[in-house]
Amino acid sequence: MDVRRRVGLNVKRFRQEKGLSQEALAFEAKLHRTYISGVERGVRNPTIVVLEGIASALAVPAAKLLE
Repeated sequence: MDVRRRVGLNVKRFRQEKGLSQEALAFEAKLHRTYISGVERGVRNPTIVVLEGIASALAVPAAKLLE
């Protein structure tokens, strides 16, 4: 599986487990909702800094997004 797709599926899973909408996650991570959507669909290639922000907003270690 492509790493972007794997990260996207993990972001979506953790977001849904936390009961957050894409908009709420985007707000917490200081990103735009459409960017979160792109990450979840595997069409965006987020930087390490962006992944760290998303992980922080989800309260999970950034490494969990890559598993």
